[in-house]
Amino acid sequence: MSIKITYLLFIPLLILSYSSFASETEASPKLNLVEANRLAQLPLDCMNTEYPNKLNQVIGGSSDLKSPSDLHPAFYGCFDWHSAVHGHWSLVSLLKQFPDLDNADGIKGKLLANISRENIINEVAYFHGKHNKIYERTYGWAWVLKLAEEIHTWDDPVARELEVNLQPLTDLMVDKYIGFLPKLNYPIRVGEHPNTAFGLSFALDYANTVQDATLKALIEKRARDFYLQDQGCPMTWEPGGFDFLSPCLEEAAIMKRVLPMADFRSWLNVFLPQLKNTAYTLETGKVSDRSDGKLVHLDGVNFSRAWSLNKISQGLPEYGHLQVIANQHINYSLPSIVGDSYEGGHWLGSFAIYALNSTTGE
Repeated sequence: MSIKITYLLFIPLLILSYSSFASETEASPKLNLVEANRLAQLPLDCMNTEYPNKLNQVIGGSSDLKSPSDLHPAFYGCFDWHSAVHGHWSLVSLLKQFPDLDNADGIKGKLLANISRENIINEVAYFHGKHNKIYERTYGWAWVLKLAEEIHTWDDPVARELEVNLQPLTDLMVDKYIGFLPKLNYPIRVGEHPNTAFGLSFALDYANTVQDATLKALIEKRARDFYLQDQGCPMTWEPGGFDFLSPCLEEAAIMKRVLPMADFRSWLNVFLPQLKNTAYTLETGKVSDRSDGKLVHLDGVNFSRAWSLNKISQGLPEYGHLQVIANQHINYSLPSIVGDSYEGGHWLGSFAIYALNSTTGE
């Protein structure tokens, strides 16, 4: 059965599931077993789908011309390397939350087959290639650490095996962050993969979870260096036509992680003073063509805005209204990602799951 047909079978169930939401402005979307099974289908349908594939590869010679699965035996599916990584994260996250997920044993087998010791050693070797030092910097690096964090916090024997297998790549990503961040003189403030604030947030979550004091201290210092003096972020400039991240909200989300609560309140009141207004509104990113791999990024910006808004408002009652805006953004894009074209299906499930997790404070 083709990916397209498989997706289409899920559309009626998806519509029925989300018709129970009271309204786009009030509904609080929750991840339950039904939705988890549906969202799991997205990475399952692409994690071993080799083509089409975007390698983002620098060719140093004819010896570099290999198939995706030869170059990246662990993470060759889902169109590109970073999407394959966070597709695996999606499955770990869902299994951790829903042990009764359909075909859980089969999914664990797929994870073990891909994240094997041999495959990860080969992935590490790729990064040591002459032309690959900055490969996937820092978006793919961040997702590796998010995957490692999710595996570390999963209480299952399979997780312990996966953690050991992944560890060489995890350690390499930590080393790359530690080597790169002191050399980065200016943050990258875009709405796509290189966004510095996004990369710092995921890496800091990992450092906090595994108690890596060196990585944690470096990220906190660099975040303050980059952002502490920022004022009046231009939210009206967002989103850009291809954005899947909000530069302003991702920055606020990392500063929420690194500043004491009182200092963050003061900083946020200068950086995005409009957020404190209980009447504040933020229009969702509108997708005109979900078969266009770039335009469908705007579904991603809706999910990433949601997780940032939930992070910002967490523990701050005066910003509780931002959770309503987060819900609006999730509810706009969530019904469309299952049954949609491969351009969105190969990656948006991960964004949806992370956004849904953020509604519970995870």
